[in-house]
Amino acid sequence: MTGQHVPYTGYLLVHFIGESADGEQAYFSYSEDGLHWQDLNQGLPVLRSAIGEKGVRDPFIIRSPKNSRFYLIATDLRIASGKGWDAAVNEGSKDIIIWETEDLVHWSSPRAVTVGVSDAGCVWAPEAIYDEATDEFLVFWASATRGSSESSETERKQKMYSSRTKDFLSFAPTELYIERENHIIDTTIIAHNGSYYRYTKDETTKNIRVEKGSSLDKDAFSPLSAPILEAIPGVEGPQIYKMNDRNEWCLIVDQFAKGDGYLPLLTSDLDSGEFRVVDKGAYDLGKTHKRHGGVIPVTAAEVTRLLEAFGQ
Repeated sequence: MTGQHVPYTGYLLVHFIGESADGEQAYFSYSEDGLHWQDLNQGLPVLRSAIGEKGVRDPFIIRSPKNSRFYLIATDLRIASGKGWDAAVNEGSKDIIIWETEDLVHWSSPRAVTVGVSDAGCVWAPEAIYDEATDEFLVFWASATRGSSESSETERKQKMYSSRTKDFLSFAPTELYIERENHIIDTTIIAHNGSYYRYTKDETTKNIRVEKGSSLDKDAFSPLSAPILEAIPGVEGPQIYKMNDRNEWCLIVDQFAKGDGYLPLLTSDLDSGEFRVVDKGAYDLGKTHKRHGGVIPVTAAEVTRLLEAFGQ
């Protein structure tokens, strides 16, 4: 963005709340300190999708660094419709659902964009990061696919795929982004001091693995040890954001196996891989059961608009 930097004073969390009748839509929550969250819009969805599968999961929000636009992208999926997980994995929607806005209050209608490859099941948990080197957004997600015709792989395997876009309207051809020996899903990436830190759920071992890269290219990353994080089982949907008032980062992970919602961890050194679990009494997730979402810092003016439009 051009002009003088405007300091951030709070945080916006977009998320869904589960497989209830209205749970798979986009909900908003606000925090002043990044650890204590209050539900907006009286705990009701702010954005609803009536296209595609007529529900969304794993919403993620990103601010454009070049203009005043925000983009919210999400999985086109509604498990509450009764189709089940097997159908989603093998025959799910190949679309992502996209909204955009300039003020976080007045949003476009949702639109569906097909990014999944022909052999893919569902396009899971799409996220994006701006690539300064190419002046475009890298959008990435998980899909379960089989191997090539020359491969011995016959069972579907979860891998990360990616596409690039400048405007979230036109997308480059989809490419394989990350493949591991195990199934992997739910990647999130943060940039810091010229490096990129990538957090991915190992779907086989059900924990989070960390990598560091010199660029966003798929071959630019190498593993980074994070013993405390790797020792936490039954988590997914990692999200990491810098604290507004200090040199510290918060990583939140969705404790899906226990149904306990988000668990926050803090670090003051991304290179170290050292995280500490925040004590139970030192954070508050609010009233709704917050599931896999995305966090952005917001300015005082943006906070005012959000609270005036959606209440506390």
